[in-house]
Formats: sequence, C-alpha cells, structure tokens
Amino acid sequence: MSETNPPATAIPSAPAGVVVAESATARGRRARIALRGLQVLLALFYGIASAVPKLIAHPSAAESFEELGWGGAGMYTIGALELAGAVALLIPVLQSVAAMALGALMVGAFVVQITVMDGQYAATPVILMVPLALIAWARRGHNADLLRLLRLRA
Repeated sequence: MSETNPPATAIPSAPAGVVVAESATARGRRARIALRGLQVLLALFYGIASAVPKLIAHPSAAESFEELGWGGAGMYTIGALELAGAVALLIPVLQSVAAMALGALMVGAFVVQITVMDGQYAATPVILMVPLALIAWARRGHNADLLRLLRLRA
C-alpha cells in the first residue's frame, strides 16, 4: 500500500543532496503569491482610494483636513506620503520599509481619529496595520539589500 504523503523531490535551489517535500514548496509558493496579491491590493487602496482624493482636493478630504486645522498643506503631504508608500510597496527592495512607513502613518491616523475626530473610523487604520505588519515582517530580508545599496551610494 502506498503512503498518503506526497513524494519528496530535489529542489534546484537547494544544496546538493537536500530533499524537500513537494507540498512544502507548493505551500511556500502559494504563500508568496498571496503576500504579493495583498501588497498589490494595499498599493491600490493607498494609491487610488486614499491618496488620490487628497491629491485632487476632493471636497470630502478637504473638509476633513480643514476640520483638523491642517488645511491644504497637510492634505497634500499625507496624500503624497500615501502615494509614495503605495508605489514603494510594489518595489521589492522597498517593500518592508514601505509597509513600516505606512504602518506609522496608520498609527498617526488612529491617534487623530481617537483624539480629534469622533472616533467613528478609528478601526480602519488599526485593521490596515495588521497586513502592513505582516508585509514588513515577511519582506524584512530586503532591508539588508536596501542598506547595501545605500552604503554603495554613500
């Protein structure tokens, strides 16, 4: 009788003689694809749904920033930061840093929602912090590459 475990196969990227279960590599591939899909969704959200209304001074965004007392300068600054973070989420060497920066922006958004606004939308930045933290952690290996690039330029 045959076993139900999938056959083990050698992986080209693995050192010679190392055998990895086929299911583990397929699972890893699916996880990488899911993480990349999450990054694309977040980039679309931050770039289109969040940054564009601020950058085009949509009345709803302008009203919120006037209520905060930050005016157009604050609105355009936050919109530009969100757009930069959205683009950086799609650049491999910047993915982890972008997720951390957007996460910090969400901490600020949460604090503003709780202290200045009525707190009605305070859950949104908290919810967004979870996938951003996951991306920052999962892509943390790229931080060494980024540091290496920065040292070469210095």
